[in-house]
Amino acid sequence: MANELVGKVAGVTGAASGIGLATVEAMITAGARVVLIDRDEPALQRACDRLGKAAIPLVIDLLNPQSCASLLSGVLDKAGQLDIFYANAGSYIGGDLIEADDVGIDRMLNLNINAVMKNIRDVLPHMIERGTGDIVVTGSVAGHFPVSWEPVYAASKWAINCFVQTVRRQVNKHGIRVSAVSPGPVLSALLADWPEENLKKAKESGSIINPCEVADAVMYILTRPRHVTIRDMIVLPSAFDM
Repeated sequence: MANELVGKVAGVTGAASGIGLATVEAMITAGARVVLIDRDEPALQRACDRLGKAAIPLVIDLLNPQSCASLLSGVLDKAGQLDIFYANAGSYIGGDLIEADDVGIDRMLNLNINAVMKNIRDVLPHMIERGTGDIVVTGSVAGHFPVSWEPVYAASKWAINCFVQTVRRQVNKHGIRVSAVSPGPVLSALLADWPEENLKKAKESGSIINPCEVADAVMYILTRPRHVTIRDMIVLPSAFDM
């Protein structure tokens, strides 16, 4: 995919690690400048130092309303435009619902749903004015199938799947594509809250994919001809039983 994103500026949330960082690396390889958006400033700086001048750090805490609202202005100040927005940041709660605490539920729903909606709402006027743009959201296979051991997380991804599909219909007339990539289990920090038994079984059976494999799917979405939209791509480990 060399040079397919030359001249493009992308903004990626949750960019300091995992799927976000792998996608940043793929975008830069394809010629884009990428604004890496994350609240972890040290990890963000390490990533940008390694990736070079095409990687631009932007420290934002998406759970802080004022910080979250500064995303578009921050990107424009640092890069001048925004062609691609990848709403990737998210968190996870698994286990029985009765064991979930109020703070954890609120935090996850705010990050997985509210911040995504606000960020996309804020970047859309810029893209509409320019008459072009790509928006990709990290969903989950849990947004397509009721995974019994993660009712709170799955509910957030069902909500965001609906959001992606409705917004896509609103803005496609403006030349803006809206897509979701929905992975199965990915070897990243997000699985830290998985039940230990489930994680062990998944590793032993090869039912986990790597972040770079999700990044490949995002790049496929972004590099289709402009008249083609990949509405939703589900990316699963071949051994994953779902």
